[in-house]
Amino acid sequence: MMVDPTEAEQAAIRSAMKPVAEIMEEIGWQTRLADLSEQQVLTLIEVAVTGYQDALREYVAANRTTDPEVPF
Repeated sequence: MMVDPTEAEQAAIRSAMKPVAEIMEEIGWQTRLADLSEQQVLTLIEVAVTGYQDALREYVAANRTTDPEVPF
């Protein structure tokens, strides 16, 4: 779990929910996590991380000069 995520990080986490939900729709919502294949788990992780990173990149691009929390 992240320690004190910024507003941008919280928003990025929420943005990552949609692509994760799409993968879960393919897998089946009733499937227990313990029953997922290795490939399914890897796909979920990849989709979550990519969605998070993409949302942060978009935030940075839109707020580069206005948000003091953006260090780059």
